[in-house]
Amino acid sequence: MKSMSEELQIASNLNALLSEGESNTVEFKESPDKSLASEVCALANAEGGKVFIGVRDDGSVVGADTSNAARSRIQDTINKVEPRLHVGIEVLDNIIVLTVPEGSQKPYACPAGFYLRTGPNSQKLGRNSILEFLYDEGLVHYDRAIRKDLPVTERFNEAAYRRYIRLAHISEVLPKEDILQSLNCAGMADGKLCFTNAGALFFRINDEDVKYRHAGIYCLLYKGTEKVTILDAKELNGDIVSNVDDAMIFLKRHLNLSYKIETLRRENILELPEDALREAVINAACHRLYSELGARTMVEVFDDRVDITNPGGICKGITEENFGKISISRNPVIVSMFARIGYIEQAGTGIKRMRNAARELGVAEPKFGLDGYFFTVTFKRNPSDLQAVATACNRLQPLATTDRKREVLSLLKTGGQMSSTEIASQLGLSATRVRAILREMVSEGAVEKLGDNRLARYTLRNDPK
Repeated sequence: MKSMSEELQIASNLNALLSEGESNTVEFKESPDKSLASEVCALANAEGGKVFIGVRDDGSVVGADTSNAARSRIQDTINKVEPRLHVGIEVLDNIIVLTVPEGSQKPYACPAGFYLRTGPNSQKLGRNSILEFLYDEGLVHYDRAIRKDLPVTERFNEAAYRRYIRLAHISEVLPKEDILQSLNCAGMADGKLCFTNAGALFFRINDEDVKYRHAGIYCLLYKGTEKVTILDAKELNGDIVSNVDDAMIFLKRHLNLSYKIETLRRENILELPEDALREAVINAACHRLYSELGARTMVEVFDDRVDITNPGGICKGITEENFGKISISRNPVIVSMFARIGYIEQAGTGIKRMRNAARELGVAEPKFGLDGYFFTVTFKRNPSDLQAVATACNRLQPLATTDRKREVLSLLKTGGQMSSTEIASQLGLSATRVRAILREMVSEGAVEKLGDNRLARYTLRNDPK
């Protein structure tokens, strides 16, 4: 039996809690009606919390039936939540308090469906919301899902596959089908080998297919500092590795260069740290929420900044305190695929490397938008530095032929076979200029020409370095 002082303390604590109102962990119910199961379900699928029965929405106490029979009925209602959940039932004066733990076997459902606590409300989840919930909880991974509607034999991107195998140093002793399955890029479904979502992103031709239009990268150059006037736009819907490489080409085309000359060699230095930009683009491709069909990964260049944004926000389990110190993968297969070809490390060091790269170049460290549905990395462009860089660039001659050749080699290394027109478009040069460069590279043996007319395509010869 509690002493009077203990009862006064409990009453004081209860009044203080009720005065704060409903929240993401607190629910008031005047009576244990049919919706009680959905409230318990919602809390279990979120952070857990308490349900106060006998309290109006405004926090005023009306009291509840606290008899054994009433509590038994409440327990029967709780038992309708699946899987079974242990909920504490306590009587405080004339109020019944249910203590709902955060569930260890999510998702939980009740006869009315799936519910999730969002702020002071319990929201019923539709199909897409349920999928998103499963992805966020790490219970289902988008990239591992086998697509029965996408057999490997249809729209297979042979060039992307060959390039990946070469970059990953994978021996082709085993058949292609076995390699794809070992990479978690394909699986058997209804007696046929089908892509997983990861496999489709890496090894399928998706540029004209609505199934993965949302999965590309949209690059934009704006005039000024607001999203008003678009000067250049590029929609990248190739394989995921090419999208990353092409996004970097877009950035390098629209950011300023400065030059460092040591002895007889000239080094091109981007105004923002190239390694950090690349890390941010890859991070966006690896960790975006691909189940969200209505949003895209964006690379946006403004006069004062570069924003790289992906839908889905930060992964569950990452907080402001541990951000940049731990690694949690929303899409572990995609992360593993990029790690195999040396594009990233799987040690959670990307944020630190971005910051270090900025410090080494002497520019502001990137800012990370951790709140909300989108995750954004912002690189600040310093206007005074830009003017100095622009002045220096204007005093110099255009890039030397050797520099252009390196750019062409880089494109062919990532893009496989390309036409002179495609290369010209990527580099922002005239087709005539590119064809002249390609003629030299063909004569030097670095590039092979496939075909004899202007529709000819070019590819690397002997993978020159």
